[in-house]
Amino acid sequence: MRHRHETEIKLEVLNPRRIKRRLAELGFRLVKRRHFESNYLFDFPDLRLRKASCLLRVRFVDRHGVLTFKGAPLRSQEYKIRREIESAVADGHEVREIFGCLGLREVFRYEKYRTVYSPPGKHDASQSPNLVYDETPIGNFVELEGSQRWIDEVAHQLGYARTDYITASYGTLYRRWCEGHKEEPGNLIFPSHKS
Repeated sequence: MRHRHETEIKLEVLNPRRIKRRLAELGFRLVKRRHFESNYLFDFPDLRLRKASCLLRVRFVDRHGVLTFKGAPLRSQEYKIRREIESAVADGHEVREIFGCLGLREVFRYEKYRTVYSPPGKHDASQSPNLVYDETPIGNFVELEGSQRWIDEVAHQLGYARTDYITASYGTLYRRWCEGHKEEPGNLIFPSHKS
């Protein structure tokens, strides 16, 4: 189980080839190949977790489940800093069923393809700092997690300024995208997975 505070930002990727080339130039090493992730967010009927800016999620990667709680972000204009408790679970589907018995319900589902990179000199991506490359149905993003100094340094090396930092969740980004495209929000899933 992991229990700590995380500091992270997202950066929108408009040119995937350029970013991947730049990561190689900077010495980032691929530690987990592109893989599919399916995420399920849960809340009570009164949405008290969302209203408190907290998150309860079950993530599926291959056949593995990960249970995550994220607390409300600390006040920061440029970085998202929040408590995170995360643990692997033997059966994510059983956890979803337990949540239902406790009165929680699934409120949002989002999917992405994720590739995980480790910075030069670091051989384990399980702890920060780390960089992930996410492909979502609404665009591609780099997510940097580490110290504020490390985030600033890597973002600058990738050609981004602090004004490019995104602290919004994928759920919030999706709702904004739907507003801009005049679409009714649902789940952030790839068209081939919609039923």
